Amino acid sequence: MMQKTAESLNGNAAENGLNGAQHTKDEIHIHPMDELSLQLKPVVNSHTEWDPLEEVIIGRVEGATIPEWHVSGKAVWPQKYWDMYKNQAGQPFPKELMEGAAWELDNFQKILEYEGVKVRRPDVKRCEDNVKGYSTPDFDSKTGMYGAMPRDILIVIGNEIIEAPMAWRSRFFEYRPFRPLIKEYFEQGAKWTAAPKPEMSDELYLTESEYVEGPGKYVTTEFEPIFDAAEFTRFGKDIFVQRSQVTNDFGIEWMRRHLGPKYKIHVLDFQDKNAMHIDGTFVPLGPGKILINPHRPCVTGKSHSWFTYQGTKTEYKLPSMFKGWDVFVAETPILSKSHPLFFTSPWTASCNVIMLDEKRVVVEAHEEPTVKAFEAWGFKTIKVPFRNFLPFGGSFHCATCDVRRSGALQSYFD
Repeated sequence: MMQKTAESLNGNAAENGLNGAQHTKDEIHIHPMDELSLQLKPVVNSHTEWDPLEEVIIGRVEGATIPEWHVSGKAVWPQKYWDMYKNQAGQPFPKELMEGAAWELDNFQKILEYEGVKVRRPDVKRCEDNVKGYSTPDFDSKTGMYGAMPRDILIVIGNEIIEAPMAWRSRFFEYRPFRPLIKEYFEQGAKWTAAPKPEMSDELYLTESEYVEGPGKYVTTEFEPIFDAAEFTRFGKDIFVQRSQVTNDFGIEWMRRHLGPKYKIHVLDFQDKNAMHIDGTFVPLGPGKILINPHRPCVTGKSHSWFTYQGTKTEYKLPSMFKGWDVFVAETPILSKSHPLFFTSPWTASCNVIMLDEKRVVVEAHEEPTVKAFEAWGFKTIKVPFRNFLPFGGSFHCATCDVRRSGALQSYFD
């Protein structure tokens, strides 16, 4: 395809310390809204990952704290940081990364606003309070973690905001920084569902001696429904998910029954021993277009295509419904091997993109091979620096939750 020239703001376009929109009301007043007005101007509306983005929530790193060691983290955390979790739980992450990530999030907000997107942010104090230690009848936690990743705790399906029953004890109260925003959206007519809050008792997890790493081996049991919202990716009436270290079959079935017959939920398998969040592995870019992580090839369905990765020709399988779809192979990230990544793999840098519409894609500014690939594929790239944020466990898709995209519910596979 013909290469296109990217237009974007650079890091100097934003001012350090941008506060963003906040909502700190303790109470709301519910006003009945007639059905017609909701249909004409829904404040919450999102059916895909690529319809034109109109409003989004961006997280915050203020107060971000190192979580304590737990077997659920052992299944996904890079081994070289295990001692950090065991010995530094409750302490803040390195100051220079915290300050750099906060600036990058503010800069990201400025760029999205320049692109015409309304940006909301969680309450700063609630983010800082979220990391205090707590106890429940089933467990104690020295600390929470952060309010940096709205994608993990929230998912919008149509005009409904769903709070996820997340799997880590350190994230038990992660919904709190976002509650004022959710209540505001509810007041304006959105639906609001909080999935069953997990007990997170020991029955939910294998012990460290029981857990054995490998494809198809999971640290979580089927004791109760759990899922991270970032495990689901939306293609209109079809939603795709993977069973992972933070999402069990019970959680997938809960979502299937909750959404009802209007939606079809499909489970994919990528043979990923550290599976956590599908948005770094299988990323829809638009109707008939998906971005795939060559390090984690899908094994569900029939042969779709072949690609070469690290000198080896690899088969990529997909369900037959994807016949005729274009599969774009993500570029290997050029992130330095010494760059700290406390929670995720380097592939976050090149795969965890967010679409502003079917043509505009936000990519990490330093990932030149990724930028060039997207432009060669016919996309307009918006380059945003995000190197300091990556260590906290995600990139642009993780750091956001799209509240409203224009577009109607439809099927892309009929």
